[in-house]
Amino acid sequence: MNYESDIEYCYQIKQATFCKYVLITPSKEVQLTFPQMLELRRKIYDLTTFNTLNEIINTDNFVLLFVADKQHLIYLDIPQLLKLKEEIELFFLDFNPVLV
Repeated sequence: MNYESDIEYCYQIKQATFCKYVLITPSKEVQLTFPQMLELRRKIYDLTTFNTLNEIINTDNFVLLFVADKQHLIYLDIPQLLKLKEEIELFFLDFNPVLV
């Protein structure tokens, strides 16, 4: 079992429709609006600062994260947390603006 390859595909973000997105996790698919995506990005960035990561590693070694206005609870260990951060960064870097 290759743990890195399992992590690589366990979290994905896809655009469903205009301003509607889907966070695909290993156990479920979470529907998100654009404001919820921004809030998820803020939470992930807060959790992946150097000091916060050290604190997580020294205590529980995982985080529980509420998403979509506290409708869903996601369990993330450190590699999954970092993978989700990378996925969010790629999503916002590759974001296609709507042309009028």
